[in-house]
Amino acid sequence: MKTLFTNLKQLVQVREETLKPLKGSEMKELPVLNDAWLLVEDGKIADFGRMSEIPFFEDATEIDASGKMLLPGWIDSHTHLVYAGNREQEFVDRINGLTYEEIAAKGGGIVNSAKKLQQTSEDDLYLQSESRLKEVMKMGTTAIEIKSGYGLTTEAELKMLRVIQRLKKNFDLPIKATFLGAHALPPEYKENKEAYIDLLINEMMPQVMEEGLAEYVDVFCEKGYFSVEDTDRILEAGKKLGLIPKIHVNQFNAIGGIKTAVQHGALSVDHLEVLQTDDLDVLEDSETMPVALPSCSLFLGIPYTPARKIIDTGLPLALATDYNPGSTPSGNMNLVVSLACIKMKMNPEEAINAATINAAYAMGILDTHGSITKGKAANLILTEPIPSYGFLPYSFGANHIDSVYINGKKV
Repeated sequence: MKTLFTNLKQLVQVREETLKPLKGSEMKELPVLNDAWLLVEDGKIADFGRMSEIPFFEDATEIDASGKMLLPGWIDSHTHLVYAGNREQEFVDRINGLTYEEIAAKGGGIVNSAKKLQQTSEDDLYLQSESRLKEVMKMGTTAIEIKSGYGLTTEAELKMLRVIQRLKKNFDLPIKATFLGAHALPPEYKENKEAYIDLLINEMMPQVMEEGLAEYVDVFCEKGYFSVEDTDRILEAGKKLGLIPKIHVNQFNAIGGIKTAVQHGALSVDHLEVLQTDDLDVLEDSETMPVALPSCSLFLGIPYTPARKIIDTGLPLALATDYNPGSTPSGNMNLVVSLACIKMKMNPEEAINAATINAAYAMGILDTHGSITKGKAANLILTEPIPSYGFLPYSFGANHIDSVYINGKKV
């Protein structure tokens, strides 16, 4: 099957090859092709060029994209999309003055979500998650990572991961699964954290790997959750089983988790709202991707990841939603890109690169996704007629996506 997009105002993120993520000043470069066409064949980007040089393609379905732009679909490398119910009461509690930590201390937060999830059947959990996935696809997300972590028992964590596998089976977009049993301490282990970590390492992770339910292992490395020493132990155990490390770190406090993540070869370090110079030094010589989650900062009213400091140091940066019921009940990558520009002082080129190429790296799919490159998957966003790609983050309250394509098929 062939699809031919013609009369494109701009083809955005055009690259001959993308072998590595973009760092520092490289993030300001966003190659475009004006007055362009693009051919999709068998779900992949087959060819593209200028309209003045377009060849004849037999048996191609033509889409006249006059005034519109075509760019790679957004890639969301950090979500908790599989969850049960919601936590709107905690939203009200925060408005009334309680902090995220205070809500967690009185039995809210992650533990609240875990209780709901444990009581929800796998089929019901799947239907809730399927609805959310369809929603974010329509908003331009064409690849997504999904974590467990709202189960906190072996049975419930496996239930979450099995739901992710069902989503993988039923949807064409790339979906990566992350085991995040170390998201919070269940109430019954509040006075015996070591016993829960033993459960994670000796029971949960071996079963996860036996069923082939996850690619990554994650830890919430933070005061009141899991220490640097805990994180080191869990990541090491995960690596021995074949799980690639990722990590929640430096959301509220800088406690040394970034150094541990880098020592374990973590694919990404996510959140980074609180950063110290030592953290940047550690990241500088690593292959670990920093990931910012600006809609979490918006919702919780906490500082934003210091993007300018990260990029101006010469480091890469990716963007993701952190879609979850407690701190970011939104999977809207368009909003994330806007917030990166408005609140984190990234320019549109940097934000788009962070949500495509660098996000693809943070998901481990850079060789097949994240840019307009021949042979890559045709996971694409076709905009409405807009004056420039900078209009996407500028018009933060509107959706200027005409249509979304995954493997060349319209969503």
